[in-house]
Amino acid sequence: MRGTSDIPLLRHEVLQEFVEKYKAPPSLILNNMFPSRNAESSTIKWESQRGGRGMTPFVPPGAPAPVSAGYGVAQHSAEAAYWKEKRYFDEEVLNNLRKPGTDARHWRAAEIVAENLADIMNRSARRKEWMFCQMLFNGSFTYQIKGGYQVTVDYKVPSDHQVTLASAYNWDSGGSKNILSDIKNAKLKIAEACGGKIDYMFINSKGLNVLGNDTTIRQLLQKSYYGDGSYMASAGINDLALVNADVLTSLFGIKNIVIYDEMYEAKAWLTAAVTGGSTTWLSVSDASDFEANEKIWLYDASEADDNYETRIIFSVDKTNNRIQIEYPPTNSYKAGEDFVMMQKYFVPNDKVAFMASSVEGKPVARYYNAPFGLGRHYGRYTDKKDEWDPEGTWIRVQDKGLPVMLNRDAVYTIDFMTTAEQSITTTSTTTTTSSTTTTTSGG
Repeated sequence: MRGTSDIPLLRHEVLQEFVEKYKAPPSLILNNMFPSRNAESSTIKWESQRGGRGMTPFVPPGAPAPVSAGYGVAQHSAEAAYWKEKRYFDEEVLNNLRKPGTDARHWRAAEIVAENLADIMNRSARRKEWMFCQMLFNGSFTYQIKGGYQVTVDYKVPSDHQVTLASAYNWDSGGSKNILSDIKNAKLKIAEACGGKIDYMFINSKGLNVLGNDTTIRQLLQKSYYGDGSYMASAGINDLALVNADVLTSLFGIKNIVIYDEMYEAKAWLTAAVTGGSTTWLSVSDASDFEANEKIWLYDASEADDNYETRIIFSVDKTNNRIQIEYPPTNSYKAGEDFVMMQKYFVPNDKVAFMASSVEGKPVARYYNAPFGLGRHYGRYTDKKDEWDPEGTWIRVQDKGLPVMLNRDAVYTIDFMTTAEQSITTTSTTTTTSSTTTTTSGG
């Protein structure tokens, strides 16, 4: 084989065109919401502020100007997160690519390469989206740096901007719940803290259903559309159909209500055998993206019909890559052959986030691209490497960077804790700490 330089689809410039084409899928919202800039090194440094709406003081003519006190600026520093993966194309696929003409085998091989390139581009974009969502909904996230150490970047979001409702006030079934009041409090809190006006609200469809089941909201929407609502009742119209982003925008007075249902997938190979009827701790290749209270699928990869079982995750030991499930599976599973998988919404089922996207004309968040590789690449980068024996080609995607929060007062989250999730949470814990864990943030 002469190498892959004569295969147009595998030329470097074509690979980089894929990077631009799949910069961020339209369904990934936060990837494209904030500006980005290149950092000088892999250590990201930024300043965040609290407060806003200051005024210049009066001074007598001829007096020197006083020094501004600023808005409570904090210095932060963290190592950029780095992620990458690769795919391999063997000699058979590459020879089919090189085959002249336009027969089905030729085009199918080309499609295989294109599909794989698109897949790794989208997977890389989802990792970046995951970081933004962790920053917005949790105020921190943990990742690995050089040497295998785990670090946590903490954005120092004020604790009174991260609200967890007591059971009596939860939006699902709390007897004293008041959703409209909670939303007004969010708007007031951000306005008082920094002068920002909430223009984004993020919730998923499961959270939207919780809003739709609220009697007060439904009554208000009925009256908005049908006076006292009697016409709708007589016509047999389902008032749940009224509860959507468009009508809630008017009701809540928030410009952009985003019903965000994009999901990500975590998958890991079993590294120890699982014995049906007895094993409750699963040893896996990588547990870093798994979370307690989520559903996990155990797959028997040897079965043609994708035989699987589901359980609820009770706890996650991310240091030792172990996952505890609610009770043992019925079947047994093999190490190195079978795997587990979790699917999760980027927006948690039991949380809503409010954000003022800018304060005094400045964005409240930014993304920093960090340099990586011998060529000091910035942003998502794809390259390839040929193998001589056996002949084949590796395609690799890399990226390095970190989202940062520039105004910590401009976000507000409510954990409204649905009943179903409460029943799981009361009997479960999550283990994520390690003796090597370091917090890399200032505040």
